[in-house]
Amino acid sequence: MVMKEFKTEDYQVSYESNTHTITLSGSLRLSGLEDTNPVIKLLNDILLEEPTLITLDLQELEFLNSSGINMLSKFVIKVRQKKEMGLIILASNTIPWQGKSLKNLQRLMPTLELKIK
Repeated sequence: MVMKEFKTEDYQVSYESNTHTITLSGSLRLSGLEDTNPVIKLLNDILLEEPTLITLDLQELEFLNSSGINMLSKFVIKVRQKKEMGLIILASNTIPWQGKSLKNLQRLMPTLELKIK
């Protein structure tokens, strides 16, 4: 099992390689490419591993600004371009932004499985 992780005082990102699960938690307020680089690098590194299924766990991500949503959108498009790769997004119905914003990602990748608990 390989665990990659980094955190700031506002948010935490972790990746568990055995299950290909990326977990984002906290408040992710990105202000541009400088802030997003570590997250984007991790997401791109995971794509290079070419797993058949990636799980993106956002159940504890309380806030994500428009730059963060843009980052997720680009990631979903990259996953969609890899025909043999699937994506599951775990979300929480207690966090208002998730239901509305994450459903839009299904337009980018119709095979994306969105599980709102």
